[in-house]
Amino acid sequence: MAAERSSAVAERFGANLRRVRRREGLSQEGLAVRASLHRTEIGRLEGGERACRIDTLIRLAGAMAVPPGELLDGIAWVPAPELRGAYAFGSSSIKRKLVCEWPSR
Repeated sequence: MAAERSSAVAERFGANLRRVRRREGLSQEGLAVRASLHRTEIGRLEGGERACRIDTLIRLAGAMAVPPGELLDGIAWVPAPELRGAYAFGSSSIKRKLVCEWPSR
């Protein structure tokens, strides 16, 4: 179950990375050079094969001159009442989960 959640996060991050890279008019190789990464690393990240480390996130965002949060668009952790949280994807589901499932004190 945890591996499935991590995989879903990696896939969403990869889709965000591909979208922003294309919008900025960069090839995988061009982005890799700017971020001091290997081209195959960009491919693995975009394909959701690998989760992105925080230092790599900062490199990628800086290389494309975008805020790091743009690469995390639609990915959030939502705490659940039973003290086990879950990832939520997409802005409307995140807002809905935060409103409906936030534990009251």
